[in-house]
Amino acid sequence: MFFYSVFKTLVGKTVVVELKNDLAIQGTLVSVDQYLNIKLDHVSAVDPARYPHVATLKNSFIRGSVVRYVHLPASAIDTALLQDATRNEPGNR
Repeated sequence: MFFYSVFKTLVGKTVVVELKNDLAIQGTLVSVDQYLNIKLDHVSAVDPARYPHVATLKNSFIRGSVVRYVHLPASAIDTALLQDATRNEPGNR
């Protein structure tokens, strides 16, 4: 649930979502749910020459199970908090 709360703080920010089929979509994060399904507005392909059909999209809903990576803006993330939350210390299991 920690990552869900991190994504909720990024609503309104521009993110890049890389899908498992190698398509990377950039857009403004509108919403995210507990399954990390993502809704984006103002979408565009990172490589428009390779994926010209994405140019016709205005918004997109991306199912969480097809997401490979989400590239987040570094200025919007507290990296120290993320490192502390993901640290696997002995006895923390």
